[in-house]
Amino acid sequence: MYQHTLAFAFAVMEINENPQILPNLSLGFHIYNSHFVASWTYLASLELLSTWTNFIPNYKCDSKDTTVAVIGGPDSDVGFFMSTILSIYKVPQFTYASAPVINDQTQSIFFQRMFPSGDHQYLGILQLLLLFRWTWIGVIFVEVDNGLRFVHMVLPKFSEKGICFDFIETLPTLYFSSDVGEMVDGWINTYKVISDSTANVVLLHGEIHTMIFLRMFPRVSEFENIPLRTKSKVWIMTAQMEFTSVPFLKYFEVDIIHGALLVALHSTEVTGFQTFLKRRNPKVESRDGFIKDFWQQAFNCHFPPPVGDKIDENVCTGEEKVETLPGSVFETTMTSHSYSLYSAVYTMAHALQSMDSSQFKPRMRAERKTGRTMSEKPWQLHHYLRRLSFNNSLGETFSFDENGELNAGFDIINWVTFPNQTFLRVKVGSIDPFAPNDKAFSLSLDAIEWPRPYHKETPSSLCNDLCHLGRRRTKKEGKPFCCYDCLPCPAGEVSTQMDMDSCTPCPEDHYPNKEQDHCIPKDVSFLSYREALGISLTALALFFACTTALVLWIFLKYKETPIVKANNRNLTYLLIISLLLSFLCPLLFIGQPDKVRCLLRQTTFGIIFSVAVSCILAKTIIVVLAFMATKPGSRIRKWVGKPLANSIVLSCSLTQVVICAVWLATIPPFPDADMHSLAEEIVLECNEGSAIMFYCMLGFMGFLAMTSFSVAFLGRKLPDNFNEAKFITFSMMVFCSVWLSFVPTYLSTKGKYVVAAEVFSILASSAGLLGCIFPPKCYIILIRPELNDRHQLMRRRSQ
Repeated sequence: MYQHTLAFAFAVMEINENPQILPNLSLGFHIYNSHFVASWTYLASLELLSTWTNFIPNYKCDSKDTTVAVIGGPDSDVGFFMSTILSIYKVPQFTYASAPVINDQTQSIFFQRMFPSGDHQYLGILQLLLLFRWTWIGVIFVEVDNGLRFVHMVLPKFSEKGICFDFIETLPTLYFSSDVGEMVDGWINTYKVISDSTANVVLLHGEIHTMIFLRMFPRVSEFENIPLRTKSKVWIMTAQMEFTSVPFLKYFEVDIIHGALLVALHSTEVTGFQTFLKRRNPKVESRDGFIKDFWQQAFNCHFPPPVGDKIDENVCTGEEKVETLPGSVFETTMTSHSYSLYSAVYTMAHALQSMDSSQFKPRMRAERKTGRTMSEKPWQLHHYLRRLSFNNSLGETFSFDENGELNAGFDIINWVTFPNQTFLRVKVGSIDPFAPNDKAFSLSLDAIEWPRPYHKETPSSLCNDLCHLGRRRTKKEGKPFCCYDCLPCPAGEVSTQMDMDSCTPCPEDHYPNKEQDHCIPKDVSFLSYREALGISLTALALFFACTTALVLWIFLKYKETPIVKANNRNLTYLLIISLLLSFLCPLLFIGQPDKVRCLLRQTTFGIIFSVAVSCILAKTIIVVLAFMATKPGSRIRKWVGKPLANSIVLSCSLTQVVICAVWLATIPPFPDADMHSLAEEIVLECNEGSAIMFYCMLGFMGFLAMTSFSVAFLGRKLPDNFNEAKFITFSMMVFCSVWLSFVPTYLSTKGKYVVAAEVFSILASSAGLLGCIFPPKCYIILIRPELNDRHQLMRRRSQ
């Protein structure tokens, strides 16, 4: 921290040599070393309010030693203790580094912070964590007011943005006088927690001397036989910290901070400062009370005492060069804290100049003639400090907000170390709260040097590995929300990015691929004439239609034969024609559904089958009634005849027509696309519109079939010559079996196979009617024509 003293002296020297700033005044200064101890800070504050030669607090008679303002730091406690005393006397105060937490408004009024608002810093750190997806981190903080406020007020905001903490550990307080053993034990315990942690990123919220703790890690590892895992940790340090060293750390390696990221106070290289440092010489700088101690510690030499024995070895010559010292011992480039102190001196000087040139100028001149100085009323300077805005020699603007905090941003520094104990601070980004939102946080990713175990790869810090594509996160019970398991996406959903909280459903016309990491367009599916199933069903329908047409031709050709005339020839023709149409009906089901197909296919099928079944019902009833009418005195004779058959067919058919007409008039079928039944296909289908009407149509047809089957079953044992009841019984048994099987098949099948199942049921049931009723008759007509004779049939009956 000797550089802070030199930056302070350099700023005062520049101001006194600059005729544009305070041309009629010269600044002087006193430097006190508080050793980070409260009592020493209080003592130094009281000495400022006392006569220089005699320590009498609150009594000061030295006109040449009047304090205009006080600059304190770099520890936050120094600023707090200083403010406790000096605010009572309204002395303007600056802190050039870590800003203390001052809750008493009467103290904070006279306190200027050369430190931007901490909210900007913490927001920048949060953006840094989110940028690299470091959601699993450790936190170490110093148990002072700043650290406690950080834990209680800032870390919960980090959690709201998805950051989890593997540990939050208190850093042992750094003692310089006592309790060293307790301090070292605390360091060891903290080191063990960090070393055992699975988090690769550790956020270190400390003070300027916290770097001493960090540099002790390698030695703690050696002494305690603990594996040195901290070299793989990415340290993120807050702006309160700076590289700090004490004599016993002189030869400690600095590799522990390689690749660390520091959010630092914004700084700029000051022209002439390095030259100023290089000219320092303990034999010339007699007024520098710190240079000899620094020289002896830095160069490991000794100055001979004024009297007494001479020292022959390691004598400080004064010709040693500070630029030859490694960076771990002394830095020749101005650090951010030194720049803050440098700027604080300039701020005070510009405030003095503003006050000197203000409306009070005539009165001040009068005061000077009487031997009084402006500093007799230090509260006057405070008025100008709060309203101050100026550009320094580097072109940077300085001003303060209503809370006395500097309006400025932060730099993001990357530490790069070298084997010779030197290091570089590489600026890789910035946090500018006054820039547009898209430029408030900037970072050069390519410029970052990571800890050596990672080589060129960006480190990750997660509780567990990221969930791959096609998987989603699910919380682990009893673990922080950043710890989770990865489960496959549910059916029909995909995750197209890594580490998704939830999967997203594919659009209706897409389906997930096997890995469930993207959606594939669904194929359009319908029962087509171009596929094997459609071709087979079409060929089968045409074959049965041709067969039915052949049967019709046979019956028409032999229409005058007894077997054709038997049991109402016209009903037979109507039955064959309806069966022919029923075999052609499936052609409406095959092919891409359109409006006409959808309107016609179910209603056409229902009406045609109702006509066919009603014909069979009429034939069955006539057969039964015919044999019943042969009994002597039977009254049924008058019912037997064509009028009864025609009325049965007509009434049954009209009933089905009415059902279909109501269906078409209310909620008719329409072309539709089924997106959900099949995962990989869009099924083009005919939506039945009203399922109730559809099942009413099937139900009425089933009622006719069961009635026909029941009547035929009752007449199955009648004489065979003119009796079709036995064949009708078999045919209706087949018919009913097919359609009873169709219902569960229809409900369980999906896609185009629903249509195929209905087509097959139509063909099977029609083939059952055709095959069970007409082949025996065709056999007699074509193969045994001798049996197709009325006399022959009557003789067989009499036998």
